[in-house]
Amino acid sequence: MKTSAAPMKESPSRLIDARIEELDDWRGRMLAHVRGLIRQADPEVVEEWKWRGVPVWYHDGMICTGETYKSVVKLTFAKGASLEDPSGLFNSSLDGNVRRAIDIREGEELNEDAFKALIRAAVTLNAASA
Repeated sequence: MKTSAAPMKESPSRLIDARIEELDDWRGRMLAHVRGLIRQADPEVVEEWKWRGVPVWYHDGMICTGETYKSVVKLTFAKGASLEDPSGLFNSSLDGNVRRAIDIREGEELNEDAFKALIRAAVTLNAASA
């Protein structure tokens, strides 16, 4: 007879909350900030927790990931190469055929309107492919 119940699986949103708190520095603040912008741009976004600790945002397919490294918060757009980027936010993974990324370093600011436009464009592209 089992004496302990199986642990409940935590929701992806709570795992992302915990990751933000765990970082306790500029990276946590930036991850929280971009998460808020993603939610503003797409209120129907779905949060997932993948690959042992990477926040991922979905709507009719993957929009982007939010990875944190020692010196950068990296937002990788799954279909970034297919998105218009008139503001030039993409500054990493520029040679690939599919993905594009935005690397944000400490002290840098993100063009919020351009970022939300990229999120909406990614959602539109996913919906067209669905």
